[in-house]
Amino acid sequence: MTRRLAACAELIGWWAALTLLWIVLIGPVDALEWLVGAAAGLIAAGAARGARRAAGGR
Repeated sequence: MTRRLAACAELIGWWAALTLLWIVLIGPVDALEWLVGAAAGLIAAGAARGARRAAGGR
């Protein structure tokens, strides 16, 4: 259970950081850009977590 909680926390952390980066870099933001940024952040967060695990930092 602790590993699952840690995995969720890591994924949420990556998602928040990457979504914020997206929003900061695109300038003026409307609702569609928030949605696209959140989706892109979620995909990239999954990739970042997978890459970290593949590198051996389980």
